[in-house]
Amino acid sequence: MSARKQLGVNADEFGFTPDVNRGIVDAHRRGILTATTLMANGAAFDDALRLARETPTLDIGCHLVLVGDRSLVTGKPYPLTVGGLVAALARREIRPYEELAAQVRRILDNGIRATHLDTHKHTHLAPPVLDAVARLSEEFGIRWVRRPFDFPLTGLHNTVPRLKRLTSAALGLMRRRFHRVLDRHGCRATDHFAGFQITGRFRTADLVELLAYLPDGSTELMCHPGYCGEALRGARTRLKESREQELEALTAAETRAALERHGIELVGYAGLK
Repeated sequence: MSARKQLGVNADEFGFTPDVNRGIVDAHRRGILTATTLMANGAAFDDALRLARETPTLDIGCHLVLVGDRSLVTGKPYPLTVGGLVAALARREIRPYEELAAQVRRILDNGIRATHLDTHKHTHLAPPVLDAVARLSEEFGIRWVRRPFDFPLTGLHNTVPRLKRLTSAALGLMRRRFHRVLDRHGCRATDHFAGFQITGRFRTADLVELLAYLPDGSTELMCHPGYCGEALRGARTRLKESREQELEALTAAETRAALERHGIELVGYAGLK
């Protein structure tokens, strides 16, 4: 009989930099990380491919990017912000299906059997991007798609900045259309999601507390572990030293003990119910 609580721990941005790649693999080998999503246009894509082949127990998905990198189709840079992307979509300067299909194909053509899809900066909350992601999920048979709506972090409420809480609540208003589109294309999603509100600000004690509030059913925990080496320090991202804190939390003995204490089953996407 399976546990009432299932947890998939998924790291974004595999392929971003070599030190991020190394942190993700270490979080899997030494900790509770079960999955990651690969950036087809990441600067360290080839390094991530090598590590993926050396780590067959790590579930690999596609981290689809339309912000802050370059197109595989045109070679042109994407907008630097989500607001810029929304404006570009409105002007029909970016064709999300063609862009993202090229990224999925590059990952699959390199021998990766992708198990799930998510997007950088949760851009699949934008209707044209969601439509493209759901279509790709159906066409390529990659059934699992992230549902980026945090469950209420009752116990961690005081540690989450007010703006972050309000943003999370606003995202929740999009749920109805989001799930309608996924259902139409036969996509699957976990029952719950966590990680948006605490991105870049959780340590071991925070993760242990979050696990105490994990709801019944299946949950995806989004995380961003890594090592803050020279490549990451020079990269365009606000998540630098925090990646080492997340890596420490994901590999801590206290975290593993919390999973056992609360009857939480760690799973990859193949094991989700």
